[in-house]
Amino acid sequence: MEFIDLKAQQALIRADLDERIARVLDHGRYILGPEVGELEEKLSEYVGVKHCITLASGTDSLMIAMMALGIGAGDEVITVPYTWISTAEMIALLGATPVFVDIEESSWNMDPTLIEAAITPKTKAIMPVGIYGQTANMTAINAIAEKHGLPVIEDAAQSFGATHHGKQSCSLSKVGSTSFFPSKPLGCYGDGGALFTDDDHLADLIRQIRNHGQKEKHHHPVLGVNGRFDTIQAAVLLAKLPLFDGEIQRRQHVASAYGESIMKSPLVEAGLQLPKISDGNTSVWAQYTLLSPERDTLAARLTEANIPSVSYYAVPLHMQPVFASLGHSKGDFPVTERVADEGISLPMNPYLTDAEIAQVVACF
Repeated sequence: MEFIDLKAQQALIRADLDERIARVLDHGRYILGPEVGELEEKLSEYVGVKHCITLASGTDSLMIAMMALGIGAGDEVITVPYTWISTAEMIALLGATPVFVDIEESSWNMDPTLIEAAITPKTKAIMPVGIYGQTANMTAINAIAEKHGLPVIEDAAQSFGATHHGKQSCSLSKVGSTSFFPSKPLGCYGDGGALFTDDDHLADLIRQIRNHGQKEKHHHPVLGVNGRFDTIQAAVLLAKLPLFDGEIQRRQHVASAYGESIMKSPLVEAGLQLPKISDGNTSVWAQYTLLSPERDTLAARLTEANIPSVSYYAVPLHMQPVFASLGHSKGDFPVTERVADEGISLPMNPYLTDAEIAQVVACF
């Protein structure tokens, strides 16, 4: 059984993939070729914003968003300790300080009630993360940000395709960031990412920064990086995009089937907690993650049945050695620490068969 099955998807689109990649090989514009512009147009339409700027990775997209917003040395950015390290890593690499707030017990996303206490005169942005496929409570977060005059950068590396009160992830704030890493619900065959915004000035800056700060040939008004997207990867995403909505529906079917069966398990009475989708949200189920006080025992049981499982973010960011200088210790973010200690993710992809789903839930 595949944890994330890219082969089954590729079999459906192989002919289109081959044709699109062959076109790139024929025209030879391997960086920012015509497929990149075509993809950006389709993605901006999908999300419902004016601008999509594709980038070399989801990590680069976070860094470039902050660069475009003028975030740098001495600044603070509020985010969460329960996420992949890129979120805080890019804050620190720019010379700013990641300021962590804990997550909600239900959604495992940023707890809006904790944000205001973390705001200082040095705060320059709020960066919530859409963990495991659903957005944070962007309505509440945006209200706090507006009150304090702060931009919100939505880290939607896992939630692209999800909605919050009917609006697409990546259209919910000043700027939305996503990743096209191969394991994402919409992934290419290498690294890739994108930023989304309705702000014309910000979009123009992002385009300059991704290309060494160049506005036009031999003219570099701002400092930039090499953050350009490969044309072949754009061709891959163009082939995948027509499948995306159907794959989201299938992911939701898999998640529902898991939940309905596992809810009947005696492990629930022993403290197992199923994932919960917040009111007003939909999820793309980038992962299907649950909490179990007996995580290691459950993982061993799954392994015995030849079923892969993963414990993501088992060491949260505030406990990582690289952030020791922030002065945090165990107990500072109790919800994060519980989720890190108990979280286990089951196989999740649109091509899981009902028989494979039954095989997974039989372990509960």
